[in-house]
Amino acid sequence: MISVALDVDAVLAEAAARTGEPLADPTGPLSFGVDLGTATVVIVAVDSFGVPVYVNAVRREVVRDGIVVDFQGAVEAVRELRDEAAAVLGVVPESAATAFPPGVSEADSRACRFVLEQAGLECRALIDEVTAAQTLLRLSDGVVADIGGGSTGVGTYVAGELVELGDLPGGGHHLNLILAGSLGIDIQVAERLKREEGAAHLPAIRPGIERIAHNIGRLIPAGADGPIHLVGGALMTTGAGRIVENYLGRTVVEHPHSMLVTPLGIALSP
Repeated sequence: MISVALDVDAVLAEAAARTGEPLADPTGPLSFGVDLGTATVVIVAVDSFGVPVYVNAVRREVVRDGIVVDFQGAVEAVRELRDEAAAVLGVVPESAATAFPPGVSEADSRACRFVLEQAGLECRALIDEVTAAQTLLRLSDGVVADIGGGSTGVGTYVAGELVELGDLPGGGHHLNLILAGSLGIDIQVAERLKREEGAAHLPAIRPGIERIAHNIGRLIPAGADGPIHLVGGALMTTGAGRIVENYLGRTVVEHPHSMLVTPLGIALSP
């Protein structure tokens, strides 16, 4: 699918700034991807050259630990995004790819397919989230760490080939729990504070970030080279990447608006 060289961070920045708007004039037919995240559901469209032309999202808590826990809410969110995409692009999405965390069972991952089908979309591909992120990043040697709400998926690549893939508990939801306990506040308020004022609360959530870093290290095979690319929405707090880097003693690459890496990769997946 992807046939042009993309400046990944520039694409992410523009997509985040123009959510819900056309990003480019498409060439050829469109391919869609849907990311059923823990706190956000995202839809992405790319053209036949792999150029992103549309991104939109709605905040919905329909997935926990990679498992769809509010099936009807997920269906409604995807249907809403499908209809908005059709209104903006003038093309009704008929199919889309979607993804699941590497640690989710085959039976649970199928629920993602069923969500799309109930929302009026044929599921053209069902892949794991790390593979989706790599479809956009196209690493030669390095590590993709996709930190979601409930778990962290890690894929190690050598010469562009996946050599190790795993998933361990620990993600954004656990950071919310730590912050909520520290401040004595509701977990939804903690999520908002982490998202909007994360740097101010970094000392409180540092133990949770280090736990995530520890799990990333456990999932990287001995002797693997290359930087660790952090994707997903859980560690977008300023300073979080430095904590991971110092804890593991490895180079860490952070991407602005990293919560869009996996959705874009899903849309690009063949």
